[in-house]
Amino acid sequence: MDIEFARTFLAVVAAGNFVGAAARLHITQSTVSARIQTLESRMGARLFRRGRGGAELTAAGQRFLRHAKTLVRTLEQARHEVSLPSGFVGGLTLSGRSALWEDFLPRWVDWMRSEVPDVSLRLELGFEEGIMQGLVQGTIDIGVMYTPESRPGLAVEHLFDESMVLVSSTPEHPWPDPDYIHVDWGAEFHAQFGARFPGLETPARIANIGLIGLRLMQSRGGSAFLPLRTVRDSIEQGVLWRVHESPLITLPAYMVFPVDRDEAHLARAVQRLRSLGAEERNR
Repeated sequence: MDIEFARTFLAVVAAGNFVGAAARLHITQSTVSARIQTLESRMGARLFRRGRGGAELTAAGQRFLRHAKTLVRTLEQARHEVSLPSGFVGGLTLSGRSALWEDFLPRWVDWMRSEVPDVSLRLELGFEEGIMQGLVQGTIDIGVMYTPESRPGLAVEHLFDESMVLVSSTPEHPWPDPDYIHVDWGAEFHAQFGARFPGLETPARIANIGLIGLRLMQSRGGSAFLPLRTVRDSIEQGVLWRVHESPLITLPAYMVFPVDRDEAHLARAVQRLRSLGAEERNR
């Protein structure tokens, strides 16, 4: 089977519709439809139920999902293992949100290098949509994010709650703030932010990662919601200030990983993330 048929199938599963799959694969919707029709013809069964709500897996599609993921993952593993340096027996790819790469995920990397030194690591910064697509397609082994989606074959586990605080570049900063930088922390953050500030006008500056918001505050002034975990020291040192009486936004952090794989190094990696999440909850 052409591997692109399996990739297209998985893209539809990840997006939930043919339009989204086409956008993710950078091909036309008609090409996606043609590939799925050809795949269904070869399989001798309908894999999706098409409707106004999108494309849902049929029972046959559910059964094919595991095989499609295996096809794509096998190819990716082959590519990775062929290029492995001597002394390594396997590899893992982890993709996570930018703020989680500050302190939290580096601790996991240090542990993996110490305790599982014969496994190479591919480490990526990602956003929910791309991470979920990679997990469904088998090109990402573990995803760590704030707003995961439920997908067949993937486990979603809560790690800890991220406390988002409104900080500013100067003490007694006004709010609402014309220099506010709105960091896009995902759908859950948007929902809580909108509930707490229902009348706030659309911010003039929007950033997709917290580091941009922090750098803009440092160079141009302003305020932004950032994880307390990452700015606690700056607040204590008087470099940043919490905006007076600003509400706390709680954003759960999750890890997502496949449930149909039994590699020992993947199990150890997941268990270590669980342990680090417990440590973060107890801080």
